Amino acid sequence: MNEVKPGNLGTYGLQGRVAVISGGSSGIGAACARRLAALGARVAIGYNSGRDRAEALAAELPGEGHLPVFLPMTDSAAIAAAATLVEATFGRADVLVNSAGTTRAVLHGDLDALDDETFDRILVTNVRGPFATIRAFAPLLKRGGDAVVVNISSLAALNGLGSSIAYCASKAAMDTMAMSLARVLGPEIRIIGISPAGVDTDFVPGRSRDAVLKQASLSALKTVCQADDVAMAVEAAVTHLRLTTGSVVLVDGGRRL
Repeated sequence: MNEVKPGNLGTYGLQGRVAVISGGSSGIGAACARRLAALGARVAIGYNSGRDRAEALAAELPGEGHLPVFLPMTDSAAIAAAATLVEATFGRADVLVNSAGTTRAVLHGDLDALDDETFDRILVTNVRGPFATIRAFAPLLKRGGDAVVVNISSLAALNGLGSSIAYCASKAAMDTMAMSLARVLGPEIRIIGISPAGVDTDFVPGRSRDAVLKQASLSALKTVCQADDVAMAVEAAVTHLRLTTGSVVLVDGGRRL
């Protein structure tokens, strides 16, 4: 039975802890790396094709010991190797942020345009990849007895609106998978989803700045969501949501309303 100790109510300090971030070389992942490093964590910056970006980010983060790590979502063997490297380098992992993902803009009504290769690539990257990452790091995360996994999901999982039907399906699968994993990985690991609506990054190939502004105009708060807005939510999930697991936190400006 885990008990709250006086003087440490509801908080989760990151001094001396290690955070692993898939998709950490750019966008939301890089913003998370900056936030968690600023709180004292050593960060393993997972990358696929962005090695140069990951190395540059590791050099600019506050603190010491940050490590670029090859962490491709489509290669489970490489993911397992990344977990081995993190264990050998740091001896621990306390936070895992599943930020890596992919999509392709396909009109929902154009079923033929959503070919099998695109559908499979999106599901493998956005669902199997995060699962394989959790599976690989779970023993290391459990060892500390108080770890956190944060999945970067999407409002598309709830409203079925997004860059493609496959993308919407992948994020819904991620959220349901998180509920299952939260049951079996607790009490040592809690799992929290963070679900933004449109974020002002280049994640969706071909999406214009006007499209991002239009999405923001349709939300209650009428505010463009930046990568750091999502990273702040990740920070809060890690450091303060001590009794939250298997749940999704919306960071959508009220777009769902």
